Amino acid sequence: MKIYFVRHGETDWNKARRIQGQVDIPLNEFGRHLAEETSKGLADVPFDICYTSPLKRAVETARIILGDRKAPVIEDERIEEMAFGEFEGKCCSKKGWELPEEFQRFFDDPEHYVVPSGGEGFADVKRRTGQFLTELFQNDGLKDSVVLVTTHGAALAGILNNIKDRPVGDYWGVGVHKNCAVTEVDVYCGRAQIISENVVYYDDEVAPWEE
Repeated sequence: MKIYFVRHGETDWNKARRIQGQVDIPLNEFGRHLAEETSKGLADVPFDICYTSPLKRAVETARIILGDRKAPVIEDERIEEMAFGEFEGKCCSKKGWELPEEFQRFFDDPEHYVVPSGGEGFADVKRRTGQFLTELFQNDGLKDSVVLVTTHGAALAGILNNIKDRPVGDYWGVGVHKNCAVTEVDVYCGRAQIISENVVYYDDEVAPWEE
């Protein structure tokens, strides 16, 4: 099995550095452009099936990348974005910060992150994304398939944290992936190997997420 994990394209809330979490924000025009460029970069990949977060920004990214392919698109809540509860909609840029000071742990100390009311912790996201991976990797019907998975920044980091078998304290790995960045993974006999990570197929400048 070969899997291409993709973070969704840009949204207006991404651009404004507002925490989206599970608020269902669609792609903006630039986000659609990034997905279209990614589609061109993956044009020769023969996708057999796609799994996507149910949120619009991930579903639309999947459909743009797939283009005319007839691959089925399956929505799975286990790869939905991390829930931030009462903090969803708040700005998390350095200049427009609207959050308690302790929220900084989300970025630099995941192990001691304080979960907001109605939100999830890193271990919660790692658990549900891990369950998704286990089921996918053990699906004998897909062992020779090429799979597209479209998801979100924190959810994707949880997926890769599982694959790398790293502790929650190392949750972010190489950092939050760029919008529409692609990570290629080979799976053989239930074991996954990352072939490439956080690769983009566009030349556009995208500001770092923390700015």
